[in-house]
Amino acid sequence: MNLPALFPTAILYIKVVVIQLVSKSLIPVQLEVPVIYNLFPRLAGTMPDWLEHAKHAASMRFNWLFINSILYPGFSGSLYAVKHHYRINPEFLPANNNDNGLNLLEQTLHKFQDLGLWPMMDLVINHTARDCPLVQEHPDWYLHNEHGEVTSPFAVDPDDPSKVTVWGDLAEINNSGTSDKAELWNYWAELVKHYLHLGFKGFRCDAAYKVPAQLWQYLIEQAKEIEPDVVFMAETLGSMESETLALRGVGFHYLFNSSKWWDFNQAWCLNQHDEFGKIAASISFPETHDTTRLAADTCGNEAIQRQRYAFAAVFSAGLMMPIGYEFGFRKRLNVVTTQPTDWEKPSFDLTNFIRKINELKLEHSLFHGEGHLRQVENGDNLLVMERQTEQSPDQTGWILVNKNCNASASVNIEDISGLNEQHSLYRLCRDGNYIPGEPFSNQAIILDPAEIAVIL
Repeated sequence: MNLPALFPTAILYIKVVVIQLVSKSLIPVQLEVPVIYNLFPRLAGTMPDWLEHAKHAASMRFNWLFINSILYPGFSGSLYAVKHHYRINPEFLPANNNDNGLNLLEQTLHKFQDLGLWPMMDLVINHTARDCPLVQEHPDWYLHNEHGEVTSPFAVDPDDPSKVTVWGDLAEINNSGTSDKAELWNYWAELVKHYLHLGFKGFRCDAAYKVPAQLWQYLIEQAKEIEPDVVFMAETLGSMESETLALRGVGFHYLFNSSKWWDFNQAWCLNQHDEFGKIAASISFPETHDTTRLAADTCGNEAIQRQRYAFAAVFSAGLMMPIGYEFGFRKRLNVVTTQPTDWEKPSFDLTNFIRKINELKLEHSLFHGEGHLRQVENGDNLLVMERQTEQSPDQTGWILVNKNCNASASVNIEDISGLNEQHSLYRLCRDGNYIPGEPFSNQAIILDPAEIAVIL
């Protein structure tokens, strides 16, 4: 796989590293503005291969590197069916590796940090593989059915309760009702501490709503004793609203929102932005390893690919992008079957565009924190939202979205209250180009099909 040909020059890469190191000398930018590159290990290959992907991510001004579960899997081979918590999946280790892989992991994580990337681990504590030794060693840690068999976790589609997905290769942990709670919770705490010592700086908490809030609070407190800047991000996709709200006050720093599915019309997305913002700030994304590829859904529409990434950047506190999005990959990532040979020929290359959007988010304070969003206009083709910062409510900007991918849309600037000559128009994806700081020259702004712009 010849990756370097896809990457920017070494000079640009060095410049990015210097900028990020300077930022870390103040308040670590990773804490205030998480911009996350999801390195899906099944596609990326073995750990020695990950470094080139990490350099690529750093060149685009990402500051976090989220790696899906890399622990030793059970019989299904699924990344999320963990059999051994202190061994690395051999698929991610070079052929000459003779130990459990933890030493190589530690070295790799420190190389990521040298690039200005904070590594994030997948923390899966609501289930294990059915063939995990803990099933026999600590049966009281698991839920059992009326026949005495360990039960498998399942998910109910919130839009259609008749649709239930059961993961038969998994055994569900009884984190709340076990008679051996102290030892079980201590097991998870020691796991968190171990991987913090190796070099992880944060955790994506898989199916966080399926784990007792008190356990998360305990783990966050324990983790802070090792790493005060540790970050916990709650994955709650597919949960009921009440289940997500139950995590309020636990200590999560971020949760992942559902803005990817917003059609720019219905009220639910802005309502959730307000309601869930009481729990924690949120992370947007245009696609994830759990969804179909956006390029596949749109038949490779590059304009929508740009629009959805830019929207994720300006909508909430942070954003995340999976590996391959920048190249318009169409094959869905699979936690069991994806291999490095699934690396695709790029449909297009958005590397430079993504770098500029990330820089806008990192450098402009209006897009730091969750902010306050208010819908100003929502017509057939046009959405206008006002965005205010949490720290300075008088700092206001506007997000303009052309919802139509086939026709232009017009914005009358006289309809935007508070706009003055100190504001400038940033066209985030005008004819495929990023145009910053364009002055207002007339009374209307014409947006290209699927264009998104911001007024700052």
